[in-house]
Amino acid sequence: MNCFKYVLFVIAALVLYVGTASASGIDFDKAIVIGSGPKKVVEFTDPDCPFCRKAAKFFAGRADVTQYIFFWPLPRHPKAKEKAQFILSQHDKAKAYHDVMSGKLDSQQTFAITPAGIKLQEEQYEIAKKNKVSATPTFMLFGRIIEGFDQKKIEEALGR
Repeated sequence: MNCFKYVLFVIAALVLYVGTASASGIDFDKAIVIGSGPKKVVEFTDPDCPFCRKAAKFFAGRADVTQYIFFWPLPRHPKAKEKAQFILSQHDKAKAYHDVMSGKLDSQQTFAITPAGIKLQEEQYEIAKKNKVSATPTFMLFGRIIEGFDQKKIEEALGR
């Protein structure tokens, strides 16, 4: 490889690694785990974010993915924190996640929340804060951070 091609290769590699993320400091015992595929995706999400809901629908169709879901409810969505605590209070968190993210419970006025669900939501919030999450959805996959539901970037990272 000549010198010019090598420089281009190094620059391309650096561009790919901008925004890299390390999930090594994340306590995955605090996540909702959905799926059992070989491709691991860490997701910070908001139950009332329309783009997060699109992501939930997208990943529901991917058998090759295991999602590790952490909630980052945004203040501009007044029911989001309560919905996150509801999901985290349920025995079957994956089912509750799908019910909420599908909009099935949007007309519900109150949610059954436990102290354990509140505590877990607070712990997830701290994990998101520690990882400098500032937008939803935020994905960590294969050392990359993707903010927002950019299906093309996600598919490129995961492979079709």
